[in-house]
Amino acid sequence: MFIDMKKRGYKLKKRAESLEATRARIVQALMELHEELGPRNTTISAIAERAGVQRLTVYRHFPDDTELFQACSSRWRELNPPPQPATWAHQDNGPARCRLALEAFYGYYRHTARMWTVLFRDEPDVPALRGPMNGFRQYLEAIAADLVLTLVPPASQRRSTAATVSHVLQFQTWASLSAEGLDDTEAAHLATTWVCAAATGAAIAPSRRHPGASMEKPPS
Repeated sequence: MFIDMKKRGYKLKKRAESLEATRARIVQALMELHEELGPRNTTISAIAERAGVQRLTVYRHFPDDTELFQACSSRWRELNPPPQPATWAHQDNGPARCRLALEAFYGYYRHTARMWTVLFRDEPDVPALRGPMNGFRQYLEAIAADLVLTLVPPASQRRSTAATVSHVLQFQTWASLSAEGLDDTEAAHLATTWVCAAATGAAIAPSRRHPGASMEKPPS
């Protein structure tokens, strides 16, 4: 009896390991296809083929898109963890801390640009993406709030400072600056300049001319 129980335990362990290995192949296949084709163009049939399993096997492990995308998102974050505050927490100077944080995020975005590009592109068309994407947005909001506290803007500038920090932390901002030919260090320096301007109010004063007043022609 003891031998039979031992054999049974061994078989159960091997079966569990096999199921886990199959699940891992499915998730890996999904990550690869998302990066190559984008979520909206990735089908269950393509996932099954890439993972070397039947379509029914995919459904057995992941009954719906939400579970499938959550598993994919969790695994992808393990392989590509976003920058952590410990990277810049040692810096007490607000602008310097902001620059270090931006350099870290911009380097991260460059390393993971292919995936983020298709995720943001396809999010409106793939409801299952919204949960993971919102989770990342909440993480960025927490980072932005911490940086604003360190910058210590006056009350009159807090709103514009928070908006500017939030903006420069976005993947789309990095992508735009990168497309202009800036490397990550240059982009982070420029973005920090924007943040400092917002925090100090060092901007061009808005015109006080009445909206209905006519513009004077410049002298010829």
